[in-house]
Amino acid sequence: MTLAGAWALASLLVWFAPANVLDWQPDLAAAEPWRAFTAAWVHWSPLHLAANLAGASVVAALGWVARLPARAALAWALAWPLTQCGLWLRPELAHYGGLSGVLHAGVAVAAVWLLVQPGATASALAHTASTRRDRWVGVAIVLGLGCKLLLESPWGPVLRTSTEFDIAVAPLAHATGALAGLVCALACAVALQRDAGAATMPR
Repeated sequence: MTLAGAWALASLLVWFAPANVLDWQPDLAAAEPWRAFTAAWVHWSPLHLAANLAGASVVAALGWVARLPARAALAWALAWPLTQCGLWLRPELAHYGGLSGVLHAGVAVAAVWLLVQPGATASALAHTASTRRDRWVGVAIVLGLGCKLLLESPWGPVLRTSTEFDIAVAPLAHATGALAGLVCALACAVALQRDAGAATMPR
């Protein structure tokens, strides 16, 4: 997906910018709303940046293989700032930066699109073997994502040390990203289905 490439490029460019004017800070977010967008591009170490660039390539590949349409990209774009806004649930997270929450939103969007198949006709949904396969892939993604989030316990300590990273991880951002992606994907899918139904109505 084009968005994944754009966000990866932005993350590379922002690497050279001062993090404290771009990262998520709950005390400043209302007065400086750009932080809900730019926080996703802020990374705290080279390993953090490299991991999220790799994750962006995986999500981009998922979108390509799943043939996600422009409406799915729109849902992902809408989930982008909402991912950071969800961090208001835990104001003790004084600073946040990273693309991982938005990447979780992208995975959730892809899963919803594979499951719901918005815009497809009833006959296509009932009889196409590839549609059934896509739905099973969507189920597998939902189960995998759900298990990952549960294992991370986003309701626990707001920051966790990890043996895989040289920075503390904020599991809440993964959960808010997945939830934002789910809500935005469902909203866009319902709108697309409604538009498709209106287009087939006799006039």
